Amino acid sequence: MKDIYVVGVGMTPFGRLLEESVKSLARGATAAALKDAGIGKEALDAAFYGNASQGHMDGQHMIRGEIALRDMGIGGIPVVNIENACASGSSAFVLAVNHLLAGAGEVALAIGAEKMFSQDRERMFSVFDSALDVSRAAQIQAELLKIGEGLEIPPGTTSPKPYSVFMDVYAAISRAHMKRFGTTQRQIAAVAAKNHQHSVHNPLSQYRVAYTVDEVLAAPPITYPFTVPMCSPVSDGAAAAILCTGNALKRLNIDPKRAIRVLASVIQTGTDRDATEIDKHVTVRAARRAYEIAGVGPQDVSVAEVHDATAMGEIVQIENLGLCDFGDGGRMSERGETTIGGRIPVNPSGGLESKGHPVGATGIAQIHELVTQLRGEAGARQVEHARIAVAENGGGLYGVEEAVACITILGR
Repeated sequence: MKDIYVVGVGMTPFGRLLEESVKSLARGATAAALKDAGIGKEALDAAFYGNASQGHMDGQHMIRGEIALRDMGIGGIPVVNIENACASGSSAFVLAVNHLLAGAGEVALAIGAEKMFSQDRERMFSVFDSALDVSRAAQIQAELLKIGEGLEIPPGTTSPKPYSVFMDVYAAISRAHMKRFGTTQRQIAAVAAKNHQHSVHNPLSQYRVAYTVDEVLAAPPITYPFTVPMCSPVSDGAAAAILCTGNALKRLNIDPKRAIRVLASVIQTGTDRDATEIDKHVTVRAARRAYEIAGVGPQDVSVAEVHDATAMGEIVQIENLGLCDFGDGGRMSERGETTIGGRIPVNPSGGLESKGHPVGATGIAQIHELVTQLRGEAGARQVEHARIAVAENGGGLYGVEEAVACITILGR
């Protein structure tokens, strides 16, 4: 790749931010990213705006980015709106990278913003219903639930309270993994406990309370094998990144010591495959492309941020990224290899389970964490000697996997 750098990152706190709007969240993240880069908004050549839920939540289906950015005085430049489910933010980042690679500009903003929490819980959870083929929704759910058959579900392990339909889907995929590889509920709980412990040191995290494995297992259920701390919450928040070319880095007098190079940034959609063909998973294929472009391999990765909408998601994705063998993700997590100080720290931010999951902002929040880590500015959650970082962000559902996956590799 040509020289493309992340030179500024900004992020609001994630959580139930009742006093905030999508506009105020976008403004806060963008202002922080510009300040971090040491440049003004007039330096921007283009902006890519990720948002998935605003149409559902308040009827703003179109020109979301133009509205949010103009409100903070950013106009007169190309603005592209990206709605790509939970991968909206990372898709915006990929497009910003490609815009610079194409020579269409030298400085670009990638931003994701989301206002999802609502007192209307039915409306809040139904936002996820369209992240699959709505014309076949009932059939798809039935097919996916069959994947998890054959593993006994203990009584009393399903919540009477409303939750996203995706939790049932994730649970079925989890039970299939447990059946095939012997992954245990305790290993899944170990992932959740690790991420909640990491989040204690992240001041922008939605939750900052540490859990032990036993406390995770004893928490109220969602649907087996998940308890509440194993699942990402509904969140509000925004995150932004400023990218530039090597030429702009010099022209704008940006500190090169804090500039983080983009080694690869790819987007991939899935293919029709059997659930057992895990080596053809969309993330596996995307990761292979990204590693080839970056000229590195899984063995070179210092730190990773992955899409843990549930704790089992982290187990599956570290396998897909090649950070361990297929089927070994649960055991690797239980051994402590993915904690800060372990062999390959994963989700030092706290992940989606603890940091929060405002879906359009999630992918760029991962970039925010990894840039902070590679700069050595993460404080108590710093991964020592971090040199190569990988982010994995998936969105929606098609067949037996995510509809889309984005992989970004960054390096010093």
